[in-house]
Amino acid sequence: MANVSVYNMEGKEVGTLELNDAVFGVEVNEHLVHRAVVSQLANNRQGTQKAKTRSEVSGGGKKPWRQKGTGHARQGSTRAPQWTGGGVVFAPTPRDYSFKMNRKEKRLALKSALTSRVQENKLLVLDELKLNEIKTKNMKAVLDNLKVSKALIVLNENDQNVVMSARNLDGVKTALINTINVFDILKYNTVVVTKAAVAEIEEVYA
Repeated sequence: MANVSVYNMEGKEVGTLELNDAVFGVEVNEHLVHRAVVSQLANNRQGTQKAKTRSEVSGGGKKPWRQKGTGHARQGSTRAPQWTGGGVVFAPTPRDYSFKMNRKEKRLALKSALTSRVQENKLLVLDELKLNEIKTKNMKAVLDNLKVSKALIVLNENDQNVVMSARNLDGVKTALINTINVFDILKYNTVVVTKAAVAEIEEVYA
């Protein structure tokens, strides 16, 4: 089992924590991690783009000039794609980009992402994260003490003092146990997680 250092809010090491290999020590499956990221990005797409084909553009019912004898190329409609105001060839239509991943695949992808953060020493465990008031400066001081900037902060409970204090910090995001995802874990340079959150993650995903 991997051992990681535990820090307090002043950035001082106050102990170590043994991580469960069933969650933080699995064999990293890069294929599933990639699929999970692509799936999340695809599911976020609205897919509402739309342009009209020649059958949907109004007008164009009358032949612009006779078939022969004008010197022009023959034309059947002023709404054909080559005309200004005509329809679009192979026009985009609303569609659903999302695709499904199995539950086991999602869990293994998440475990792989967490394991990769541990292997790269980018998972930082705090003994606790408590703020007395909503103040961005206080949250910034904690992160400066830990020497991290772009960070995903994982909490075991919805502590509004922490969430609201971190909201205005550039490159910082807070997440609860049930909202963590592969994309965010990989996007941020460091994953800052409390001891209580680690225990809950191991309970849910082990």
